[in-house]
Amino acid sequence: MSMHQRSGMSYFFQGFSLITVKGLKRFVFVPLIINIGLFAGAFYFLFGEIALGIQGVINMIPDWLGWLKDGLIYILWPVAVLSVLLIFALIFGTLANWIAAPFNGLLAEKVEQHLTGQTVDSSGLGDILKDLPRTLGRELTKLLYYIPRAIGFLLLFFILPIIGQVLWFLFNGWMMAIQYADYPFDNHKISFAAMRNQLNKRKSLTFGFGIITSLFALIPIVNFIVMPVAICGATAMWVNEFKPEHTA
Repeated sequence: MSMHQRSGMSYFFQGFSLITVKGLKRFVFVPLIINIGLFAGAFYFLFGEIALGIQGVINMIPDWLGWLKDGLIYILWPVAVLSVLLIFALIFGTLANWIAAPFNGLLAEKVEQHLTGQTVDSSGLGDILKDLPRTLGRELTKLLYYIPRAIGFLLLFFILPIIGQVLWFLFNGWMMAIQYADYPFDNHKISFAAMRNQLNKRKSLTFGFGIITSLFALIPIVNFIVMPVAICGATAMWVNEFKPEHTA
């Protein structure tokens, strides 16, 4: 554990400076491009479909109820936007992490080299291919952990007003921390269960990191860079807070 207590949020914000470090930028590039491509395409598709759906609902209303049409537009769009954000959290974030997982692990490795004073070597594609089966297996483990819990919390989201939304938000924060902290842990062959146990022991640190990551992931445009920023921040958190326990 580090001598100076730091918050999970501070590690996330450290990620913004780490993605600009010379020598790390090229490893940030691939996760960034994958994130931008998937999210931009998803935004374009989903909002296009939503616009058509809302227009279809409006067209079903008789002309003599014109006042109702105007009112529904103001009601349906906010609901639709919230739905899109929810779909993003459930589907596209998971998809982006699956596709970028091998590159995310490599980025975490290079960030750790930088933070521990090692030379950031130029190894890349060979390491990715070598670790690909293990990396995808780890992503599957995370997915199997996520899906049943997401279903349960999603049901509470719709059943319990306020309480359900708070629980869903906290669950997403926990999962964000697990998703990104797992890369440096996995690089050191630490099991998924052991990693979760370590994070659970440091709840304040873990939720601080996960919640701020979740919030930034909901901000349009900014969410494009959340993936590499969170990986860099989570790796800094690993180096300072968790790695000493495994090297003592």
